[in-house]
Amino acid sequence: MKNKFPLNQFLPTRGWEAPKHFFIWLVLFFAFFPLYMILNISLKNNEQFFNNPLTLTAPYFWSNWLTGWEQVSGSIYVTIFISFTATAFNLTVSICAAYFFGRYRVPGGRILFLLFLMQMFIPGVVNLIPLFALLRDLSLLGTFAGVIIPATATAQVVAIYLLRNFIEDIPQDLFDSAQIDGSNDFRQIIHIVIPMCTPIIVTVAILDFINHWNDFVLPLVVLGNEELYPIGVKLYQLDGVNLKQWGPMMATYLIASVPLIILFVFGMRVFVRGIGTGAIKG
Repeated sequence: MKNKFPLNQFLPTRGWEAPKHFFIWLVLFFAFFPLYMILNISLKNNEQFFNNPLTLTAPYFWSNWLTGWEQVSGSIYVTIFISFTATAFNLTVSICAAYFFGRYRVPGGRILFLLFLMQMFIPGVVNLIPLFALLRDLSLLGTFAGVIIPATATAQVVAIYLLRNFIEDIPQDLFDSAQIDGSNDFRQIIHIVIPMCTPIIVTVAILDFINHWNDFVLPLVVLGNEELYPIGVKLYQLDGVNLKQWGPMMATYLIASVPLIILFVFGMRVFVRGIGTGAIKG
């Protein structure tokens, strides 16, 4: 019997290819146009920027990049130190905590985990005043430890939540075999959890590093010293001057984004794998 309603009439035809490609190029345009404008303005002086802000105009002021580097070079080193240290501490504590929640079943463990997750609904700015008083009493104001320790603590909730789901999916037989061979919990984390959860660990590390790199409120309140400010606070100070030099300022923004670009270039494959695996698990 001939089908009166062929499925072909419901499938997209070649006529849909042009609108689809146009939409993709439109999204790419809006994604890359701000980057083009920053690069374009970074090679201009103020007169060129006000006269022709959209296109490149000669002569090109490459000295803006040198000026931008001189303005934020110290802050970049400080930001790399804070971001790397806080991310390393966060991953160390989060992997151990996620291993506990994912492997052991203790009375009240599920309630404890849910109470722990409730911290995700508390805005960080709410704890700013009591946190400031606590750091003052501990004599941690004006120190990197006063930024790294709270940043590590606040970033653990999401990290533990993501890592716990992956650790729960690791076959129990692997842990049983490791226990028979005499491996303790620490060795099981090193030889089983970390190798099998590498994609999600790299994903959490990248997201955590970016979060610390862009942090603004906590360093501004805790450090209180212009020489110790990270890049987020430094860029805000440059944007707040009365007479803006747009070329050096845009060059500074690009310089500040270079470490993040390098991080994504080398970690993108593992990052996408972790995001994809997490989507499938969800």
